[in-house]
Amino acid sequence: MKKLLCVVLWFLPVMLFAQTPFDGTWKTNMAESKLSQKPYEFSVNNGMYDCESCNPKIKNLKADGQDQPVTGQTYDTLAVQVVDANTLHVTGKKAGKPAFEQTRTASPDGKMMTIASTNYPADGSASFKSEAKFTRAGKGPAGSSAVSGSWRIQNVSEDTAGLTNTFKVSGNELSMSTPTGESWQVKFGGEESPVKGIYANETVSVKKLGDRAVEVTYRRDGKVDSIDKLTVSSDGKTMTVVSDSKRFGRTSTFVAEKQ
Repeated sequence: MKKLLCVVLWFLPVMLFAQTPFDGTWKTNMAESKLSQKPYEFSVNNGMYDCESCNPKIKNLKADGQDQPVTGQTYDTLAVQVVDANTLHVTGKKAGKPAFEQTRTASPDGKMMTIASTNYPADGSASFKSEAKFTRAGKGPAGSSAVSGSWRIQNVSEDTAGLTNTFKVSGNELSMSTPTGESWQVKFGGEESPVKGIYANETVSVKKLGDRAVEVTYRRDGKVDSIDKLTVSSDGKTMTVVSDSKRFGRTSTFVAEKQ
C-alpha cells in the first residue's frame, strides 16, 4: 500500500498540470472558415473618399494621397490615393507611424476586387501581409472609381503570423498571444484585463461555457466590440471560433487547427 501511494503521488503533479483542450498553438484554416457576407461599402467620387461600412463612417475625406485626420478608428490618419481608374492605395497611421497599407484593385470587368495589405503590428513586430478577394454586390455612385461600391468578401490568404494564436490555461486564468505582438491574460469569470500590443483601447473578459468551450468578450473604449465563442473538438485537433462583431454587425466562423 505504501509503495502504491508513492506511485500515485509521483504521478500527481503530471495530472495537476496536464494540458487543457485549449493549450497550444492554433493556426486558422481560412479555406474551412466562413466569413460574414454583409457587404463592405466605400467610394471615391469627385476626389473625395467615403466609407459607409466603417464605424464610425468616414465622410468627405480628400483622396489626394495626403494624411487626413480621422476619429474613432484604430488609426488616427488616413491617406487615400487614386493610382488609376481601377486602383486605390490607402495608408492608415497611428501617431505618425504606418498601421497598414492597402492596394485595392478592381478587375477589368469591375466584378471582382483584390485588397492586398501590409500590416504593421503596434508593438513593432515584423510586418505581415494579407490578401482578400471580393465580388461586387452593388455599384458605386455615378462617375466614381471602379473600386467604388459594395463588395462581399470571398476568401482571405494571410502570412502565418496573422493566422496564429497560442492559448494557455494556468489555474483559473486563460492567456493568449500571437506572433504579431497581441496578448492578454485574464481570469475566468473575473474582471476585464487589457489587450496588449494593439492600436485600439481594448479590454477582454472570459467565461467558461464547458470543458471545451469559452466565451471571450472584447470591449473597445468601454463598449462591447465583439464576442467570440471558442469550442475545441472532442479529438482536440480543431478549434471553432464563432466571432460576433457587434461593432460592424458581422458574424464569421473561423476554424483553427492544432499545430
